[in-house]
Amino acid sequence: MMTPTHDITAAAEAIFTARETLTQIAPVRETHGIADVDAAYAVQALNTTRWIEAGRRPVGAKIGLTSKAVQEQLGVGEPDFGTLWADYAFGDGDVVPVGRFMQPKVEAEIAFVIGRRIDDPMIDLTRLTAAVDCAYAAVEIVDSAIAAWNIRLVDTVADNASGGGFALGSDPRRIGDVDLRLGGMILTRNGRPASIGVGAACLGHPLRATLWLARRMAALGRPLEAGDIVLSGALGPMVPVAAGDACTIEIQGFAPLSFAFGD
Repeated sequence: MMTPTHDITAAAEAIFTARETLTQIAPVRETHGIADVDAAYAVQALNTTRWIEAGRRPVGAKIGLTSKAVQEQLGVGEPDFGTLWADYAFGDGDVVPVGRFMQPKVEAEIAFVIGRRIDDPMIDLTRLTAAVDCAYAAVEIVDSAIAAWNIRLVDTVADNASGGGFALGSDPRRIGDVDLRLGGMILTRNGRPASIGVGAACLGHPLRATLWLARRMAALGRPLEAGDIVLSGALGPMVPVAAGDACTIEIQGFAPLSFAFGD
């Protein structure tokens, strides 16, 4: 059964208001009957358009659900995606205002910068790799408008794949100069290890996750463009953060990425 258009519109309005006012809401699967992933992406698309019309600037895309364990938990067989926004981009050494988020968590990732437009929905891994300009150590600041993280697949997809913000490291690396699959990761919070992982935790390889996204976006007629940033997915478990926390991401082959959370 298809989700009625008025329910999609109402769900989009609820999420938009929640994000703008930083007020958590009940799951849209319950309040607005968003029951399938196509309807959830329709909700997301409405808000993406609305934010662009309001002056926000998209700078790329994020991939979620790249862990097989998380996919099994949510009963899905592929990742999801959302938009990265320029006004929620941070860098090495920044103090991130935690008050801009509702219930933030962080996860270490590899980010790729796309070097040229990818409009082939059948692109293979070799051609994708050639289209990537460089890689960065990165962190995604995951956030949810859904109260208490009570999410299912449709809730996270509708809510921009639970995207909050992101930070990039200061030193780009060429793809061939780092081991993106076997390179280890450690995320420390306030000087203590909080998350440990490896590149292979991201759908087997961060570039394979990016391949999925590139094909999907090309098929949707929204291809990745030159200069786009792609957050390819978590290398380890998410870590909750609060004001006063200081974090460092260390990924083998990259310089450390450090940042803190302020009020």
